[in-house]
Amino acid sequence: MTDRWSLSRWTPLPLRLIVGYGFMAHGYAKIVKNPEAFAGILHAIGVPAPHFMAWATIVIELLGGLAVMAGAFVPLVSLPMIAVLLVAALTVHLPYGFSSIKLMAVTAAGPQFGPPGYETDLLYLACLVALVFGGPGPFAVDGWRARARKPRRV
Repeated sequence: MTDRWSLSRWTPLPLRLIVGYGFMAHGYAKIVKNPEAFAGILHAIGVPAPHFMAWATIVIELLGGLAVMAGAFVPLVSLPMIAVLLVAALTVHLPYGFSSIKLMAVTAAGPQFGPPGYETDLLYLACLVALVFGGPGPFAVDGWRARARKPRRV
C-alpha cells in the first residue's frame, strides 16, 4: 500500500477539525456573551490590559480556529493559540486540579459539575503540538501551498 492511501496519513484531519472547531466555539461564545463581560473576568484575575486581551483572545480563537480547521499556517497560528491555552491553564484551571469534568451531584434539573481543571487545556496543547510537528495532513491549505511552491519536473 502506498503512503498516499495509508490510514496514518489521515490522523491530523480529525485533530484539526476538533481543535479548530473547539477554538472557534469558545471565541464565538465570548462574542455572544458580551466581550465586555469577558474583559471583566480577565480584569478580576489580574490580566493586564483586560479589554485588549479579551479582544485579542477572541480574535485568536476565531481566526486561529478557522486556520487550524483549514490546515492553513498551522505552525504560525499555533503560537498565539498555545499562549491562550497556557494563560487559561495557569490562571483559571490550575487551582482546580487535573480533571476537566467533576460530577458533584445529579439533581432533578440534571447533573451538577464543579469547576474544570486543566485537562482540556493539555489536550488542546497536545493536539496543536502534534499538528505542528506532524503536519496538517490531507485537505490542508498548507499542503496545497507546499505543492504549489515545488517546481514541476518535466
